[in-house]
Amino acid sequence: MVRKVTKGVDAGRVRIGGGAPVSAQSMTNTDTRDAEATSRQILELAGAGCDLVRVSVYDEECVRAARAIVDASPVPLIADIHFRADLAIGAVESGFAKLRINPGNIGGEASVRRVADCAKAHGVPIRVGVNAGSLERSLLSKHGRPTPEALAESALRSAGVLERAGFDRIVLAVKASGVADTIEAYRLLSSRRDYPLHLGVTEAGLPEDGIIKSAAAIGSLLADGIGDTLRVSLSGDPLPEVAAGLGILRALGLRGGVDVIACPTCGRACIDVAKIAARVKATLTSPEYSNINPNGPGKLFKVAVMGCVVNGPGEAREADIGVAGAPEGAALFIKGEPTVAVRGDPADELIRAIDRRWRAS
Repeated sequence: MVRKVTKGVDAGRVRIGGGAPVSAQSMTNTDTRDAEATSRQILELAGAGCDLVRVSVYDEECVRAARAIVDASPVPLIADIHFRADLAIGAVESGFAKLRINPGNIGGEASVRRVADCAKAHGVPIRVGVNAGSLERSLLSKHGRPTPEALAESALRSAGVLERAGFDRIVLAVKASGVADTIEAYRLLSSRRDYPLHLGVTEAGLPEDGIIKSAAAIGSLLADGIGDTLRVSLSGDPLPEVAAGLGILRALGLRGGVDVIACPTCGRACIDVAKIAARVKATLTSPEYSNINPNGPGKLFKVAVMGCVVNGPGEAREADIGVAGAPEGAALFIKGEPTVAVRGDPADELIRAIDRRWRAS
């Protein structure tokens, strides 16, 4: 997979674009004015693997709470601003590492210039976030609805406002609630500018629906080499957003971690694949195993749990470690080689073998 190399910008210590790894974002849903609750949720998101966290800043009380929130955060924070340039400036001066604004609703070009000047002075990038639900009336009249072309045109129009203000630390996003429109809008935008792109599907819905939509859209774009940072937007608790985003990155080989592959099972299965795979995954993703990374930073540790001898030996050989069920039990494979016949619980044998080979070191 060849990624498009975009212009890089820095949000604190996190590089976005410029060939940097794709970063995963989420957003708090606490009352920002409650610094303690907001900081607690940021810590939870960071602990789940989130690289950047966005926070709504919607009034003066939020700005007053901002410094305490920034100081308590282990990851760079993004201030989400609408309508008021003074709030954007207050957020930057309080230590936020990035802004998300819509230049069309921030109060005209003079206000945009004030925000841009402040962001430039503090080395803070600005994401132009275009959503299908809040497209300019002139573009809706021109295109009839929030088409991919309309979304891309809106993003470029807004970027132009910042460019005229002498600002070029820009990240672009064009989110629709429909998967096909989202994909096409980002493809259009990527073909026209080299700014880094923030990927996502807006209003994706509840987790069971939103994860599928997000995986389809974000995964398609990343497979095309498009995208530098992402958020899986889900209704409710933001923690599942992080797991879903990291899962998409791991599935495409863009993020390291444990990858437990398991067959779908059929009547030939000789072992309880689902039970074994669930136990192995729960163990290997626990904090006690967080330092197991035999293939190096950013690489996957692949574990296979296969039910029978049809595809089992082949998949197990391709994994770092795996088991394949057989009529008499199971076979254990390590780095492509069969090692022992498993007579007891295959999950126990897998975990013991991992402990012996990788955890002890």
